[in-house]
Order: sequence, then structure tokens, then C-alpha cells
Amino acid sequence: MSTPVPASSSAPAIVCVGESMALITPTGAGLAEADTATITHAGAEANVAVGLAAAGHRAVWASRLGADPLGARLSAELERRGVELWVERDAESPTGVMFKDPGIESSSVFYYRRGSAASRMEPGFLRPEQLDGVRIVHTTGITPALSPSCLAMVDRLYDDARAAGATVSFDVNDRRALWGAEEAAATLARLADAADIAFVGRDEAERIWGTATPAEIRAFLPHCALLVVKDGDIGATAFDGDADPVFVPAPVVEVVEPVGAGDAFASGFLAATLDGADLSDRLSAGHAAAERVLTIAADLPPLVPLGGPRS
Repeated sequence: MSTPVPASSSAPAIVCVGESMALITPTGAGLAEADTATITHAGAEANVAVGLAAAGHRAVWASRLGADPLGARLSAELERRGVELWVERDAESPTGVMFKDPGIESSSVFYYRRGSAASRMEPGFLRPEQLDGVRIVHTTGITPALSPSCLAMVDRLYDDARAAGATVSFDVNDRRALWGAEEAAATLARLADAADIAFVGRDEAERIWGTATPAEIRAFLPHCALLVVKDGDIGATAFDGDADPVFVPAPVVEVVEPVGAGDAFASGFLAATLDGADLSDRLSAGHAAAERVLTIAADLPPLVPLGGPRS
């Protein structure tokens, strides 16, 4: 097992922390009938890193993978997409796997991630000095749900990121299959409210906390410096401190597959944040990034870089 790469004098713009899995999708039929399948990548935080790298920013994905062929495959895919890896390889715990079972109206997913290498992240996984000079540290509500040690790691990550002067970005990304409703509601509220930037879906917030409108969500999470509420094909509303909220409608899109759009939105918004764009333009950038994913069947767009590294 190796340790993540040390910090250098030239820090990445963003470090994204969380689990990636091999995504296995049957071709031509559902899991019970298909004879063939494709293997691709699934992982919210890595998806965000891919989007930032495609936008020309120096992005790191930090996590743990099994010392197995699937871990090697995921590493190679992310590196091909311009993402730097701060990764530990675990010879005793496997890379997680996710199966998609396509349906006529919607797809079901099945996770095989219990005891995965990533679930064994713990406080100190990233050393504080590695975050020196990093502008944004991003994670999601999936990571603390993986295990008690991952939750403790995220709490420590908030503290270490702030001590290093980085902005803490958190996407709620509730995965109900990973933990109980009561624990999820309390933990996700605490982490979202403590973040510098938090993303949450309006319907997601209603399911978790019973907050039905963007204004109700803001009242429920009053301490988050910049709260972004996404409302599907309606649009997104940003609450920046005590300023009036900013709303930007979503573009009209012919949706092929909605999975991955939330990660893409976060990547577009954060890329525009690093570029110094105003709040309205940051929301528009989030919508544009989500649109590129909504119109394809995969979580990630084709390998077409939007520019070279900038920061």
C-alpha cells in the first residue's frame, strides 16, 4: 500500500475526495437476460474532477482502490481524462462495483461496495500539508455514508482544508441505500450547513428534510456561505450570504439519461468559480455542463478536452 502523492510547490486547483467504482452495464437486455456488458467508471467526486480537468483546471481525485484489475482500469481512465491521482492501492480490500439494470422507463442500480478499499479511508488519509495552496476541496454525502471511518475522515478534511485556506465544497448526493434515513438526514444537514459551497437538489432536500422550496432549504441551512439548490429542468437558485437569491433557468434538453448530471453541474459551477465568474454565470456554466451529460447514456462525456491546464 502506497501513500497519496505529497504536496508540491505547485498545488492543484481542486482536490475531490470519494469513492470510484467499476460500472457494469448489460447490453441489449437487463441483467437477468443479457449475455454481454460494458465496463465503465462511476463515482461522483471523480466525475467532478473529470469536469474540472476538461475545463482546463488542474484537478486531483483522492481515494483508495483495490490492488486489482478494476482499480487499474479506473486509474487509467481518469488519467486519460487529465485527472491527477492521489490514490492508495489496497491489497486486501477490493475496488467497489456497481451494476446498472436498464429498464423500459428507468434503470435500477445494485452496489457491491461494502468493505471496499475506499470505505477504509480514515482521518489523516490526506495530510494537511498536501492541501497547502489548494483552492477548493470537494466531497459529497456519499463518502461519509461508506463507513464510520469515512465520516470521521470527512470531518477532519473540513478542518484541514480550512486550515490550509481552501474552500470546502459539498454536494449532498444522498444515497439512501447506504445508511438509515435518520442518520443520513442529520449528517447531511450538518455537513451541508458547515460547507463554504453546498449543492443540493430541491427534490432531494424535500425527501431528506421535508423542505419543499429553495427558500425553505435556505432557512434550514442558514450557515452555508453559498448554497446552490438545483431543481431539475426548472433551474437552479444560489443563495450567497444575505444577498438576494440568484435564479437561472435550466435549458431545454432532450434527456437521454439523467445519471451524472448533478456531478456535471457541480463541475461546471466550480470551474466557473475558479475562473472568477459572477454568480449568474457560474449557474449557467453548471447548466451547460449538465446538459452535455444529459444528452448521452454515460456518466462522462467523450474524451474531448475543452482546453489545457490553467491552474
